[in-house]
Amino acid sequence: MGAADVVPGVSGGTIAFISGIYEELISSINKINLSALKTLRKEGIAKTWEQINGNFFAALLLGIAISVLSLAKGIKWLLENEPILLWSFFFGLVLASILFVAKEIKRWQLSTISFFIIGTIVAYYITTIPPMQNTESNLFLFLAGALAICAMILPGISGAFILVLLGAYKVVLEAIDEKNLKTIGILGIGAIFGILSFARILKWMFNHYKNLTLAILTGFILGSLNKIWPWKETLTWYTNSKGHEVPLLQQSILPGNYTGDPQLLWSVLLAICGFLTIYILERVAVKSN
Repeated sequence: MGAADVVPGVSGGTIAFISGIYEELISSINKINLSALKTLRKEGIAKTWEQINGNFFAALLLGIAISVLSLAKGIKWLLENEPILLWSFFFGLVLASILFVAKEIKRWQLSTISFFIIGTIVAYYITTIPPMQNTESNLFLFLAGALAICAMILPGISGAFILVLLGAYKVVLEAIDEKNLKTIGILGIGAIFGILSFARILKWMFNHYKNLTLAILTGFILGSLNKIWPWKETLTWYTNSKGHEVPLLQQSILPGNYTGDPQLLWSVLLAICGFLTIYILERVAVKSN
């Protein structure tokens, strides 16, 4: 899940889904509540740890932390030096995620199709608006952490992809790479707030409106593909707090219209590799079950 959430392509929630731990994840998150605090006060740490499924969280969070810390620097380098090839691989990952989530919809009818179309339109519109420029304020980082962690537990939507939409992806990568504890701490507080709040909403939605929730989610992923299309033309730039010029507004273009080497063959091959990565993971999980 940590590896998935470092790259803005496949969701950690999808990995949880295909590995068979998704329901336990949502259920365990919902156990962190006032009842757990009462148990801590009356019966101590050991009983509380057992109540909130602490061993599960410890193993999961350790794995996520190791992946994030080990992959952040490499991903940052690839974004700066091989963006077309990296986004091509991500594009294939997202395509596979769309098919995986859509397959979970048990019944397609007028309501699910309508929610799918709404999700697609809304997501596409989001990808066309300029990223936020003030991506280093404490309040913004808190909100980014809250939204990204919510995406992490949704099958199909990557937490890193949400950071891309918010314009905070590179800020977060730099904070991890440079061991900026203040930025990481603010993001972490936001993440705790977000996951404890959203897990309850998500559990209710899946319990009562599972098909509609998956339909709008599938549409959102489809519409979001515009954001990670490998070939972009930069329309406007802005200068960040470090004095570096970075793209502000970009539009997707065809490979033939790209200025420079479109690296078409390698891009197609990497997109296929990304797609097959998720497909193989799903097949392995199904076979294991």
